[in-house]
Amino acid sequence: MKKYEVGEILKVAKRFNNKKRNYLLVNPLQGKHLPVSPQKSLEMMRTLGQKLSAKFFDSRLVIGFAETATAIGAVVASEISAETFYLQTTRENFSADKIFIEFLEEHSHAAEQKIFADFLREKISATPTIIFVDDEISTGKTLLNIIRQLKKNFPELADKKIVCASIINRLTDENKKIFADENIFFESLLEIPEKIFDMSDVEIFEPKEINFANTDDIIFVEEKILSNPRLGVKISDYMSECKKVGEVVKNILSDDEKNILVLGTEECMLPAIIVGEMLEKNLNVVTHSTTRSPIGISAQKNYPIHEGYKLKSFYDENRTTFIYNLQKYDIAIILTDAEKFLDAAVKNLVAALKIHGCEKIIFVRC
Repeated sequence: MKKYEVGEILKVAKRFNNKKRNYLLVNPLQGKHLPVSPQKSLEMMRTLGQKLSAKFFDSRLVIGFAETATAIGAVVASEISAETFYLQTTRENFSADKIFIEFLEEHSHAAEQKIFADFLREKISATPTIIFVDDEISTGKTLLNIIRQLKKNFPELADKKIVCASIINRLTDENKKIFADENIFFESLLEIPEKIFDMSDVEIFEPKEINFANTDDIIFVEEKILSNPRLGVKISDYMSECKKVGEVVKNILSDDEKNILVLGTEECMLPAIIVGEMLEKNLNVVTHSTTRSPIGISAQKNYPIHEGYKLKSFYDENRTTFIYNLQKYDIAIILTDAEKFLDAAVKNLVAALKIHGCEKIIFVRC
């Protein structure tokens, strides 16, 4: 099993206008804020999944945290069993007939998350072990919030083994004891000492505003292949659906398109990474996704984010999202599970890509 060093999976950036915690840990292999080889990203996620599968092979419920751990959680679930039920938390709004349990996330610029609960009792009853997946655990307060809230709603959780998994674990011994007292276990790829990163000497500026671009030459594809992991999916079905999206994309590409970006949108990360891996067998491919995280831009040496743009969200025209470290590509393929192509979001992103010389852009609503 591959072992990871700190420098491979941890870079430190500075949050823009966040007084609670002015730094953000950025994982270069995660396929979120930074472009990365899809194969390398999935190798890291699968390594965590294999570690968990060896110890908790009986788990049939995995919950991934939005927005940055949605792909990691799904990959972990797929490594444990084809029958595992995967559910991701969300910040998106749903109709009133859907039952959600809400909770607060510490240090976040987006304070609320929620988890779909219509048949959660049934899924909890069907598994001896429940695995919660985040990309990085610092204080554990987010995890503790949701676990305590869920225990209030589902007392049967007291008889279940609860595992909190992450790529990086930074919990102090004091925080570990709090979780141990509640019979909660931890697994990670890398455990590093808890510390406060001092970013006071890092000069940053805000991501750029971007104009709207003409989209007459843009290709739009409507497929709607994917189930919604915010409402829960059998992981083998969801992975198969992602691969179907990949087949659609492969049929669109031309032979002269060698350098490719496959981009996800906000919580919709996994399809871009899976499709990117399918294309990467023969082509030069990178993947990442738009994000709600407002990160400062800096030209300082070794700083991970050197360029960024503000964008309209694909899910809410009143929400600002961001894209970082774009490059020049022969073609950009944007995969989204949004209900429709919001015009402002499309025109913003097209403008950012065209600034970098990418003229062929395809949007796939999957």
